Amino acid sequence: MKNIYKNVIIYVAIFAVILIAFSFFSVNKDQPAKINVTTLVTEIEASQVKAIDVSDNELVVTLTDNKKQTLQKEAQESLSSLLSNYQVTPEAMKKVAVTIKNEEGWKFWAITLLPVALSGLIILGFLWFMLRSAAGANNKAMSFGQSGARQFTPDPKVAQISFKNVAGVKEAKQELLEIVDFLKHPKKFLNMGATIPRGVLLLGAPGTGKTLLAKAVAGEAGVPFFSISGSEFVEMFVGVGASRVRDLFKKAKKQAPCIIFIDEIDAVGRQRGSGMGGSHDEREQTLNQILVEMDGFEPNDNVIVMAATNRPDVLDTALLRPGRFDRQVTLDLPDINDREDILKVHANKKPLAEDVNLRNVAERTPGFSGADIMNLLNEAAIRAAREDRKKVLMDDVLLSIDKVMLGPERKSHILSEQEKKITAYHEAGHALITHMLPNSDPVRKVSIIARGSAAGYTLKLPSEDKKLHTKSEFLEELAVMLGGRIAEEEIFNEVTTGDSSDLRQATRLARKLITDYGMSEKLGLRTLGKKEQMVFLGGEGREERDYSDKTAEMIDQEITRLLEEAAKLALKVIKDNREYLDKIANTLIEKETIEAEDFKNLFV
Repeated sequence: MKNIYKNVIIYVAIFAVILIAFSFFSVNKDQPAKINVTTLVTEIEASQVKAIDVSDNELVVTLTDNKKQTLQKEAQESLSSLLSNYQVTPEAMKKVAVTIKNEEGWKFWAITLLPVALSGLIILGFLWFMLRSAAGANNKAMSFGQSGARQFTPDPKVAQISFKNVAGVKEAKQELLEIVDFLKHPKKFLNMGATIPRGVLLLGAPGTGKTLLAKAVAGEAGVPFFSISGSEFVEMFVGVGASRVRDLFKKAKKQAPCIIFIDEIDAVGRQRGSGMGGSHDEREQTLNQILVEMDGFEPNDNVIVMAATNRPDVLDTALLRPGRFDRQVTLDLPDINDREDILKVHANKKPLAEDVNLRNVAERTPGFSGADIMNLLNEAAIRAAREDRKKVLMDDVLLSIDKVMLGPERKSHILSEQEKKITAYHEAGHALITHMLPNSDPVRKVSIIARGSAAGYTLKLPSEDKKLHTKSEFLEELAVMLGGRIAEEEIFNEVTTGDSSDLRQATRLARKLITDYGMSEKLGLRTLGKKEQMVFLGGEGREERDYSDKTAEMIDQEITRLLEEAAKLALKVIKDNREYLDKIANTLIEKETIEAEDFKNLFV
């Protein structure tokens, strides 16, 4: 609308300038005096008129002193009849030179018709512009039904994303190799009467590389790749989502063999009739159209639909049946070897110093996704560039790990001497108990520098990834969580608000031991509570009670018992190793940060 108003103002200004110019062109500064017929007759009889020029209805009178006068006559009356009516004698007219002029040629067109013509053209141009703007708005409205999928066509001159660019996820790549083989050699499968899965659903937590893996499949197969998000199907107009689905599959069939990739398909693929989304039926219509298009493929249509989500539990069952998304590929968080491979991929274009050990970095990043690792190295490169260095040091990488995990340093968070001492003993309590208990992970770093919401932190990471954990490990973990509070209470005979996060995590872990893992002898071998289904992968949903109030009371008693036992274990470790607690705390007060090697040396 701003552009329309701007153009209207420009057109009006041009029109006004043209009118002003023509007004100056047509106005004569030396205009002759206007007279009436009686004056003209008197001047002719007095022999004062030298010539009369007749131009249509206008008479231009030239006097003997060369002054000019003008007057208008009637349109149907000639000059001779006019003068006869006023009884002008022929003898008097003989002294006057009468000339009859007719306007013609360019002057006539320029003076008479050109202003009108230009005005008309400007008005017509303005109307044409307005009509074209309205037509463009109509075309835009009609284009709502077209899919906005981005198409990526393989170009031999441009390097394509392949499985080499996707580190880790070995099992997922092995599953997808069949898809690549089918796209390259479809006849090999069709001749055997085999049909390749028409839909492949990629499942995984955010950042595990679902979109990247889909692009790698297209790159390996060398086929066009259509990418669209599930939210792009649904608009405010009813039927637009279904129309976009039809348009997308129509374009894909013309480019077959190809891949359609729908990211975050749970935006339109939720279970129908579940009440989610309120009274809006557009999402269900879009889902219905996807189901119809996928089931309507001919056997020789080499179009494969890939979709990604981290919420498989909310998808409609019709999407997951054979013939649609019947192949599901799960992408887990990378293990230590996969993390090392991912680090090598992202470190390829970064100038790393000789002291950077990617294996050590992989050990210190359990639970990191591929996106987290990419962000980690990017933060390290930014830090090195900010300090005007040519290479990324190991310190840059280690500090970036802390930043990604806990947030940036809060340098403005200045502690008083007493608060610094309390924080040092708090973190020393965590670190000491972690080091002394046999089933705890080794301490990698202890710091009292504030990061994020934490005034300090103790970083303990496993040497290798674990899939199973024992009850003993959990009980010792509870002791570690409570170690900071127990240390404060033992040293200062007082507790602070700094351990609220530790208490919350310890309570949550104790509840899971009882309700999820069945590790309570009193409550027996059962789980307690139903988790809500609408949850993200890797997240926690709300719990629905499936037990009585008496059982709920027993759960509370068991949680309290576990926390009290953990607190006793933490207190015993601190009392038995008080000298090491003081040594760790004093070192933290002096240096603020203790790395793994220096921490081990404190116990020598």
